Amino acid sequence: MTKTISQGIFYGVGVGPGDPELLTLKACRLIESADLVVYLSNDAGASHARDIARIALENSQADQQELAVHMPMLNDRQAANAAYDGAAEKIAKALDKQAMVVFLCEGDPLFFGSFAYLLVRLEEKYRCEVVPGICSVNAASAALKQPLGQLNENMAVISGRHSNTVILQALKNYDNLIILKAGQGRVRLLELLAQSGRSHDARYLEYIGRDQQKIERDITRLESTAGPYFSLFVISPSRGKQK
Repeated sequence: MTKTISQGIFYGVGVGPGDPELLTLKACRLIESADLVVYLSNDAGASHARDIARIALENSQADQQELAVHMPMLNDRQAANAAYDGAAEKIAKALDKQAMVVFLCEGDPLFFGSFAYLLVRLEEKYRCEVVPGICSVNAASAALKQPLGQLNENMAVISGRHSNTVILQALKNYDNLIILKAGQGRVRLLELLAQSGRSHDARYLEYIGRDQQKIERDITRLESTAGPYFSLFVISPSRGKQK
């Protein structure tokens, strides 16, 4: 059975980790020309993605509409799925009217990005396109001025929500390791880094590219408390002169 594709286009646009100047030219152009701009917001109605794209939004066409999708900050996936279901229905109505819809996604839309949950709900019926953005891994490497892989080194990216066994195995197997979603599990991750003997290789970052950015190059100085959602560890060997 041939699926019907609406004339409307749904774009997942990566806006990067926080610095508005890291938006691509294509991202700015699409944001400025969109009929409807969609983004997630928290309980207070604030949206990091919108804040990052604020300059492009100020340059947009006069009749542009915005849709803030309230996303409960809970571990309950049922509530999150309900929010995505509701957003997909509203986006679909706009696409049926041949609208150009842009979803603002922090970082990259398909790298732990919220756009993926809307894509799976809409791609069978509507034309969907993706504009990549700079993800937190690239931003962290740049902020640290730290290469993530040279010569025969290997690299992996994992979630800090994995089990102790998985994280310890990754710390053992990979020269360069990025641990995302480190905030709530920061105390446990600090213990695992010490257990693996890699505390001296680790750097910790919060809110990369934002006004409240924090970089800790000596993780033994971190408090044994939970950190914010936007935080990660970069584990990489000390750099001598490569030959």
